[in-house]
Amino acid sequence: MKTAKELLLDYLNNIGDPDFQIELFADDAVFELPYLASLGLPARWEGREVLYKFLSNLPKTFPGFKFRNIQIHIDTPEQAFGEYEATATVASNGKPYEQHYMGRVVAKDGKIVLIREALNMVPVVRDIKGIPIS
Repeated sequence: MKTAKELLLDYLNNIGDPDFQIELFADDAVFELPYLASLGLPARWEGREVLYKFLSNLPKTFPGFKFRNIQIHIDTPEQAFGEYEATATVASNGKPYEQHYMGRVVAKDGKIVLIREALNMVPVVRDIKGIPIS
């Protein structure tokens, strides 16, 4: 059985491959990006079918999306916490997208039951939503 750290690293290193990634998740898994709700965007996805759609749309929405500079700060068999950066292009406008994430994974029986990520909202507002930031 995989630990939370192994699952987190597999998720991050295989971004853009939803067929591989979905196998990391439990049937009732939850993925949360809670700060997106402050912009009126969806912030929670639950269940493998919904998660598969979310994971499949990511490469279409952000071509070239890749994680780098992965640092794991907390590593227990059931939970892992890390920081990582991402780069991509915003498909809707062609702008570069650079992001810093912090993520927590909770694992049970060798599967992800929860991923909860925090992100810098400035690039989301500026580069995706197109709201000027002075």
